[in-house]
Amino acid sequence: MVATGASGWGFEMRFETTAIEGVLLLFPERHLDFRGSLSETFKSSALKVAGVDFQVVQENHSFSRVAGVVRGLHFQHPPGAQTKLLRVSRGAVFDVAVDIRRGSSTYGRHVAVEISAENWAQIVLPVGVAHGFCTLSDNTEVIYKLDNEYDARLEGGILWNDPDLAIAWPLDFQAATVSQRDSDWPRLSDLRSPF
Repeated sequence: MVATGASGWGFEMRFETTAIEGVLLLFPERHLDFRGSLSETFKSSALKVAGVDFQVVQENHSFSRVAGVVRGLHFQHPPGAQTKLLRVSRGAVFDVAVDIRRGSSTYGRHVAVEISAENWAQIVLPVGVAHGFCTLSDNTEVIYKLDNEYDARLEGGILWNDPDLAIAWPLDFQAATVSQRDSDWPRLSDLRSPF
């Protein structure tokens, strides 16, 4: 699917579906010239063409000093559930979305993609997926837009290395840099999904 922008530059945003409904890859066009580049990294009307009605209320910027930092797998409970639009401005991540929507034909399954400053890809993460990533390079910066503000009382998660998820993380588990909070999330089999 291609959503075409309306600017004089003729920007386009290409979308690709994934194995999980609602999880989309977005590839904004980059215009290059002798000065560098210009790209429309967020455009509400283009997202609507792809079926994503997204009103941004918060933007987060994550910095990880070293490769092998794992963050996730996170979600927020309703009424603060969040849709996210994530991109990488420096470095690269192995990005993971796990479907935790009860009744979904892909419940418990995941998609994993590389998102990097080089490939200029973005990922749309709808309500009902748990999300996480592993940095693939030092000094990685991740920017994500959200349609609901963060609320610590509503946060939830799944253990990032739950063997039942069979995520092929690109690192030795012992070498991962993970917060204590992310090490303490329950396995999927113990999760009472709010979705």
